[in-house]
Amino acid sequence: MTYATVMVSLALDQLNEARLQVAGELAERFEAAIVGVAAAQFAPPLYFTDGAEAQALIDEGEASIKRRLAGLEAQFRAAVKNRGGHAEWRSAMDYPARFVTAQARCADIVVSGGQSPAFSDAFSLASPKDLVMQTGRPLLVVPDRANWLDLRSVLVAWKDTPEARRAVAGALPMLHKAKDVTIVEIPERGDDRSAVMAGVSDVAAWLGRHGITATARVLEAAGNETPAARLEKVAGDTGAGLIVAGAYGHSRFRELILGGVTQYLVTQTVRSVLLSH
Repeated sequence: MTYATVMVSLALDQLNEARLQVAGELAERFEAAIVGVAAAQFAPPLYFTDGAEAQALIDEGEASIKRRLAGLEAQFRAAVKNRGGHAEWRSAMDYPARFVTAQARCADIVVSGGQSPAFSDAFSLASPKDLVMQTGRPLLVVPDRANWLDLRSVLVAWKDTPEARRAVAGALPMLHKAKDVTIVEIPERGDDRSAVMAGVSDVAAWLGRHGITATARVLEAAGNETPAARLEKVAGDTGAGLIVAGAYGHSRFRELILGGVTQYLVTQTVRSVLLSH
């Protein structure tokens, strides 16, 4: 398995340099095509007018968005011009999540930026939480401070769910490039530790049959610490440059209201994260 097409989602009023760097590097490593995508929709002011004045405001707003999308295209082409291989740009006046979701049909993996804990604007930003739910592709979330795709150590945050299984399968090309792979599970209270260890060992054995050597670990139950805090400690201890995880093991409503591991993964600013739903 490899990545033949890498898609990178750019956004207005965001720092796009890190995601462009990582997406370009990923395309280069796998000799893949790279497709840049961006979209934005004009958001009328809260207090609007009507008639000719309203149309003039709409025309001016849409023209501004088109100019800014053209600026993103120029940034994309400048970033990939020396990468070699096929490069393509797609943009539209549309809601970003909807547009990127539609374009993802041509990609093996989608690269996006992370998300601040603050409310995001659906008119100008494709939230990674929306993309991972809707694209049907592995999503590589790159924090703004990243300047390369560090695959020296990869941490697989395992939970025996369909989401985690799809994430590990989607990460196989990168796991082949990694020097060290650690699979870790944090049991729930009352879980049979030996059964949990057997499951993690199964995943390590499966990776081994794909030519990937991985270490299996089961932590103690979280206790008073949140699973996200435990995961952050393990990632720090292993020097992980990439975390692979399933997204939304519980209902998305619960994740949005209470936070959780997925919320932590898309808002942390230290390392890249590959998510799948």
